[in-house]
Amino acid sequence: MSFVALLCCTSTLSAQPNDVNPVRVQASQEFEQFRPKADPVNTRIDYTIWDDALSALVVRMGRSIREGAPRPSAGIGTRAVYGHDSRLRLEGNRVGFSFFTDEVTASISEYRKDLEQTGNAVDISTLSKNEQLAFWMNLHNVAIIEQIALNYPLSQPSRMKIGSMKLPLDEAKLVTVRNVEMSPKDIRTKIVYPNWRDPKVIYGFFRGEIGGPSIQRKAFSAENLNDLLDSSAKEFINSLRGTEKSGEKMKVSKIYSEAQPFFFNDWPSNLKEHYKKYATDEVTEIMNKTSTVEASLYESDIADLSNGERDPNYNYSEGPQGIRIPAVVARLMVERQQKIEKIIRRGELRGEVTFIDISLSGEPKEPVEVD
Repeated sequence: MSFVALLCCTSTLSAQPNDVNPVRVQASQEFEQFRPKADPVNTRIDYTIWDDALSALVVRMGRSIREGAPRPSAGIGTRAVYGHDSRLRLEGNRVGFSFFTDEVTASISEYRKDLEQTGNAVDISTLSKNEQLAFWMNLHNVAIIEQIALNYPLSQPSRMKIGSMKLPLDEAKLVTVRNVEMSPKDIRTKIVYPNWRDPKVIYGFFRGEIGGPSIQRKAFSAENLNDLLDSSAKEFINSLRGTEKSGEKMKVSKIYSEAQPFFFNDWPSNLKEHYKKYATDEVTEIMNKTSTVEASLYESDIADLSNGERDPNYNYSEGPQGIRIPAVVARLMVERQQKIEKIIRRGELRGEVTFIDISLSGEPKEPVEVD
């Protein structure tokens, strides 16, 4: 399977620098070329193929029920527990890395190159802000998934050492656009965070680990960006990996520390204002009953189905179409089903209806730009 980044509806309108969102943390000069410009052109980037890939490779785990999962039972005749054993193992979507073939990994690498070539062929800074965000988020997430796939199996992606300099995943220069080598952290903190005001952009970046925002089963696009970011923000903030109460302290994810200089200068007031847009009653109560906020939560286990491990006894279950499913994966899927059944018993199962290509009265024809 070959992945290709497609362009359509290209315009040649000129663009001038825009003073919309001042850079609150000064990026190096080479990143200034990626600052959004005024009078965006009508270029669109088609992510249909990445959309199809994500729908096949990502497993939805369902929303958090704000209950830590119990320690799983060891196998017969052993005290060892293989696979995911974190109390947060039922939170956040998963990538099925253990089922990747060499062909799948090679195709993801090829798609990453295609996205880089797209960024070279088109001045991304002249596109609409939603188009720009979709590009940077998809490129970031493709690069993360590619590197994990190339180094799999592993249990904690943040401990990977990449390249001759042995840099961590987040700091390794994984992509090059317009002769600028950049890391995942560069994309977030030198391109996106300095140039957007709405902190919900935080939730578009997959970090390969349970502790970060979920990977979506859809590619980001200008049209779905707002909805996907809102959905991801709500899921993350109301999960245990996003927010927990510890005495008089509200503990939140460490990802907010990175974002603080850009979105939460008045800490924690700015963060709480952001939370109010998405918090459920339970999380709102935590905010009301705590006096301090500490960004200290993070689960570094890989966001896969098996924690990069397999049962040494090579136990398998038979899945659909005779697919052999490792015991550690089967166990996680059983726990996932039990969680969903608990949601149903509580009467908390909520469905969503999505309208596509339907003009509703009073609705804007163009997608709302993320500020």
